[in-house]
Amino acid sequence: MNILQKIARKIIKQSFDLSVSTIEFFSKMEPYEQKVSELRNLEKGTLGKEIAECLDKHNLTLIPKYESHDLKHVLLNYQMTAEDEIRMQAFMVGNGNYSIPSFAILIFGAILLPDLWRTFYSDFKKGKKSIGISEWSIEKYATRNLTELRAELLKPEFEQKTIFDMKRVTKFGAFASITAGIFGMIFCLPFLFSSNMADLVGAGFPFVGGAILAVGGLLALSNLSRPNKSQQVTPYKINC
Repeated sequence: MNILQKIARKIIKQSFDLSVSTIEFFSKMEPYEQKVSELRNLEKGTLGKEIAECLDKHNLTLIPKYESHDLKHVLLNYQMTAEDEIRMQAFMVGNGNYSIPSFAILIFGAILLPDLWRTFYSDFKKGKKSIGISEWSIEKYATRNLTELRAELLKPEFEQKTIFDMKRVTKFGAFASITAGIFGMIFCLPFLFSSNMADLVGAGFPFVGGAILAVGGLLALSNLSRPNKSQQVTPYKINC
């Protein structure tokens, strides 16, 4: 590993550490520390127990609003390193998790770690071949055996073929709409300060159109993120 590759990995690690520290600073951590304590009391070999041991090993705790992040690290067997963090996001994008954080982290990592592009692509393909796990939660799967869960990840062969998935298409369309809208607004913005009426009119309508596209995309993502009643899960309770 050359000096530039070492520097890139250090930048990624420090960026993640800073993000985690910022979230923890502005959050009430007691409930999450209590949850980790409950996970420690689960049976050996369960996903929850393995998550607790992984966090303890690295002197970490659950991150508010990102509890499922550590679930995926353990479930997919990605280590708590800069490289594996990006690899996991490549897997998740391939798995259908079209979220802004996943795309942002993957792009950030791909720019700084070009030597791992093939590895990222391999992880992306693994994600495509696995069942969707973006909505998996600790509350639902903590008591399940980790080995059994990993065995269930691979899709049956007939499901690995291209299937029309309206939700994924909608997510892709929403992100495309947001990107096109923001780009259009930025492109038209300088013309809105022109003293020429033709420039103002010519740029004004596309600017409004771009704003509508961006807002429409955000609304679509907001609607997709709302869980159906059938998907809501009653949190588990551990008797100590």
